[in-house]
Amino acid sequence: MSFSLFCCVYGIGTLGMPGNYARAGYFWATLALVFMAAVNTYATVCLSKVMLEAPKNVRTMGDLGEFVLGCTGRWLMTITQIMTCILVPIAFLVLGGIMCTIMFPDSYHTTTWIIIMGLSLLPVTLIPTLKEGAGAAAAGAFGTIVADAIALYLLVDNMHDLNTAGVATPKPDPGFKQVATTFGNLALAYGAGIVIPALQRDHSDPTRMPRIIYVTLGVISVCFMIVAITGVSAVGCQIPGNLLFAIAGSKNGFLANRGGVILAMLAMQLHVTIAFAVIMTPGFYILERVIFGLHKHNFTLEAEVETGYDKAETPGAAANKDAEPLAIAGEVEAHDRDAATYRQPGVYPKVAALRVVIVAAAVAIACAWEERLLDLLDFTGASCIAVSCMILPMVFYLKHFGNRVSVPERVWAYFAILATLFLAVYATVLAADPLFNPPSGPAPQPKWDNVKFSFCPAGSYQHITFTNVSYHKNFTSPLY
Repeated sequence: MSFSLFCCVYGIGTLGMPGNYARAGYFWATLALVFMAAVNTYATVCLSKVMLEAPKNVRTMGDLGEFVLGCTGRWLMTITQIMTCILVPIAFLVLGGIMCTIMFPDSYHTTTWIIIMGLSLLPVTLIPTLKEGAGAAAAGAFGTIVADAIALYLLVDNMHDLNTAGVATPKPDPGFKQVATTFGNLALAYGAGIVIPALQRDHSDPTRMPRIIYVTLGVISVCFMIVAITGVSAVGCQIPGNLLFAIAGSKNGFLANRGGVILAMLAMQLHVTIAFAVIMTPGFYILERVIFGLHKHNFTLEAEVETGYDKAETPGAAANKDAEPLAIAGEVEAHDRDAATYRQPGVYPKVAALRVVIVAAAVAIACAWEERLLDLLDFTGASCIAVSCMILPMVFYLKHFGNRVSVPERVWAYFAILATLFLAVYATVLAADPLFNPPSGPAPQPKWDNVKFSFCPAGSYQHITFTNVSYHKNFTSPLY
């Protein structure tokens, strides 16, 4: 179960970890990582503890919201979940399109590759009841691990050969804005809450889930820190916001082995391909319910199968024997309901048409935001993922357990909720501005000394790699 949780969480968010350190510096980035690790781990454990006390018919995040806060809780969770299910795949399309232009230079523009990706992923999204299995999760995590490992090796090895003089890497000059903007990427990376209900339902001993969460998210946090520090130690604030982009060109003064670059891109493309349909499928279900009235069983809490046996006067072996077939039948029926829904006459054609429209809309938005990948990732993490995986689980926990929560824990929970809410709003506003209010006019013509490393403070290190000692020694700040 710990392996399954690791595979579900370890994904695209790792690529931005070195960029967080490039923005905020070692001290503040480490502090932000530790804070987010603590809050996300606590929120995920809160979610698990509420699930432990919920009836067995509480099976999804929406069910849990209705169990604790009624209809309001269900729709709060449903809205943030559908935003996640749409925005994250859009980010996958943008990243995939950029990676294709890197793997196949001088071929098509990013827009064309995004459209091709959408068409190639369409057959997978049209599978009626695609569900994430352990194999798919493992393959996706494996792709990310391989991509991270290859990218870090190429970066460190090439910079070691390039920086023979041992020149110190440049450092950022972080302010509150630089530190706060790491929130979006960290929230995206730690989005574990949405998989907890499914994992906990499948566990033979759900009471062990809190311990599993502590250990697994602790290991993941260590992995995040290793990726971040290894990447930023090689080039300092000159590392881009996406680790893969550091090995893609020659901005950092080297050309990485072409085979290694392609392998890293292919490994991450594996993750993107698997995760796209898996993450988008719950969003399909929600929209199919809203538009066509399907999947009603996924949006209402049903009576438990075992209810008739709770009040039995002598619950002996015979009662258990009689109850077992009913329970199994109920589980099988619930598992097969989605497939049965799509087999009804006339249902699948309109469902397929809706899914094609959704994918087409995602492709169109991805094409419009193809130059804003980092802002899109930050916006997604800071808005919907922060609400569904951090804020709401802690609110549910405080509401459900009430006075059973100790005073010190209650103080910590309120602090975590308020701090997360403030950072979520701040980071969302910052990331939303370039997405929804892009600069007008044509893009400036590229020059040899354009700003290439925006995380560095104003000066020579924004323009040329730090290993060019003579350039930085003779640099004169231009007059504007």
